[in-house]
Amino acid sequence: MDEQNLRTLLHTLQEGQIDISEVVECLRRLPTESLTSACLDHHRILRTGMPEAVLAEHKTTNQLIEILTAQLRQPNVVLATRVAKDKARAVCKAVDKLRYHESARMLTGNEQAIPEPSNTTAILLVTAGTSDLPVAEEARITLYCLGRKVTTIYDAGVAGIHRILEHQKILQQAPVIIVVAGMEGALPSVIAGITPAPVIGVPTSIGYGTGAGGFSALLGMLNSCAPGLAVVNIDNGFGAACMAAAITRNLSPTTR
Repeated sequence: MDEQNLRTLLHTLQEGQIDISEVVECLRRLPTESLTSACLDHHRILRTGMPEAVLAEHKTTNQLIEILTAQLRQPNVVLATRVAKDKARAVCKAVDKLRYHESARMLTGNEQAIPEPSNTTAILLVTAGTSDLPVAEEARITLYCLGRKVTTIYDAGVAGIHRILEHQKILQQAPVIIVVAGMEGALPSVIAGITPAPVIGVPTSIGYGTGAGGFSALLGMLNSCAPGLAVVNIDNGFGAACMAAAITRNLSPTTR
């Protein structure tokens, strides 16, 4: 239950359209709900503006079915990350009203609860290569679930630097930029050096040998000399999206 739903519920009580027992029933599972395999934090969206997301990796199909079924009973958007295709198929067969985003490896539900996008300029999402798309798509779908507009520039890495330089106008207008890159992780530094927007670097586990599963990209971004660059963990598209959403939460339509 987000703040708007809570206000609507209390206003309905004030107007006498429902009684106290109905309100108590609505609030019974606020803020937590204990399940066999999890304790759900329904209050999180009220505290932070972000719904609780389910990390599906290493959870069993039955655990996901139990958790997502409980979440769907709430009036909040539901999202699960790192959902393998075969596991998603089994969950969707058992639980109605879920949608699988294969490129992002995510499940979403209660999409009618997604807030309308604000009038602020769209968040910019950039990838260095096509292999970085799963992480970028995780960020994009998360931003969609948080009610944020997104513009994408995919496959614009430093091996062909002209590919990103031709988007100068978009780079200058974006309120915040998420840059997803593997290999040596150079692209976030390049973009942070040519734009006034805060840049969120997302290192990916894409690369050969000494790329060390994304560790080289992570260290490269952390050691950047470009100001205005912050870095999330390896392959953490979800975390980057939440940070970008938090940065843009209070921007006015005229704020760049």
